[in-house]
Amino acid sequence: MHDYVNWLRHASPYINAHRDCTFVVMLPGEGVAHPNFGNIVHDLVLLHSLGVRLVLVHGSRSQIEARLTARGLTPHFHRDLRVTDGPTLECVIDAVGQLRIAIEARLSMDMAASPMQGARLRVASGNFVTARPIGVVDGIDYHHTGEVRRVDRKGIGRLLDERSIVLLSSLGYSPTGEIFNLSCEDVATRAAIDLGADKLLLFGAESGLLDETGRLVRELRPQQVPQHLQRLNGSYQAELLDAAAQACTGGVRRSHIVSYTEDGALLSELFTRAGNGTLVAQEQFESLREATIEDVGGLIELISPLEEQGILVRRSREVLEREIEQFSIVEREGLIIACAALYQIADSDYGELACLAVNPAYRHGGRGDELLARIEERARAQGLKHLFVLTTRTADWFRERGFVPSSVERLPAARASLYNFQRNSKVFEKAL
Repeated sequence: MHDYVNWLRHASPYINAHRDCTFVVMLPGEGVAHPNFGNIVHDLVLLHSLGVRLVLVHGSRSQIEARLTARGLTPHFHRDLRVTDGPTLECVIDAVGQLRIAIEARLSMDMAASPMQGARLRVASGNFVTARPIGVVDGIDYHHTGEVRRVDRKGIGRLLDERSIVLLSSLGYSPTGEIFNLSCEDVATRAAIDLGADKLLLFGAESGLLDETGRLVRELRPQQVPQHLQRLNGSYQAELLDAAAQACTGGVRRSHIVSYTEDGALLSELFTRAGNGTLVAQEQFESLREATIEDVGGLIELISPLEEQGILVRRSREVLEREIEQFSIVEREGLIIACAALYQIADSDYGELACLAVNPAYRHGGRGDELLARIEERARAQGLKHLFVLTTRTADWFRERGFVPSSVERLPAARASLYNFQRNSKVFEKAL
């Protein structure tokens, strides 16, 4: 119960922030077929009940492949795009139609004692996407394969204002009545841009973007994406990442990639600070700045656990308020996740680096190095020539960054007189 209450309290700022926002959610056909699809629907219903305006875009690749196989047809691709001839288009229409009906049916459930009880959702779909043919590329005729020309922003907006969930498929229509097979990533990206969506949420098989070692990459700027696309070399992860970057470049504030295989991945990404997938955004996720008096509460929350463990010297609220200007902090979405302080030692050109702390959930991200660089920059600006640090647990970390072992005797008299022999801290210094 305590964990649930804490989670709900920490989620409340996000609940308020997401209310009345427009989210475009892209779910590939593999995600609809996955056993976790029912849980994803429940999570979408929860978002709707919290006031989020939802546009759901579904894909159908795996379902199209199954129908082609059943009819003995061979799929054809060029430059990773399906060539949609007449018989293939019949399979596409069949797959998309059945999927749309299945999704609408799932969103219409109102079973007692289930997350859908009392939801009474309205789902709207229609000819909201105007498409054009891709035509002939490298001598290959794509036939009925198309790309998005425009999205009916006003029509979708009216339905969202009426509290409907708008369902878009990977089919588009031309002004002359032709039907085109579209990439669901293209539909989702263009819908998010044209609607001015607050978020584009892309479901994939993986938790997000994985680096060369298989570790999850939590955050990216659009300009960092090309280097990963080259490494991913045409994989589905690359398609998702490219779509996320295009959306952000087109004005969508944030794009998220999460897993359709993991129960609760969407909610964890949206309602926790750490998130659960990969975030691509134009704006700065974190800021490194000097602390102000309003940051005292956040500093106490960050350093109190380390004080309890004896890693940091205890500081009262009064001391922090008095010394707040000595601190530099890393802030992430209103949470102080790292801090460090610089104290100029009286009657000397020495300074002391103190209270360097990083929230355990955000370690191994280079924030300690960023703070150390900021403290050294501030020290030089004050005309200091040497930097001392006293530590009981992190001697190796400081040695790796140019600090050398020193002694209490080397400390200026004003600082040596305050040395706590009971803590028996090791002394290190670094020339600036």
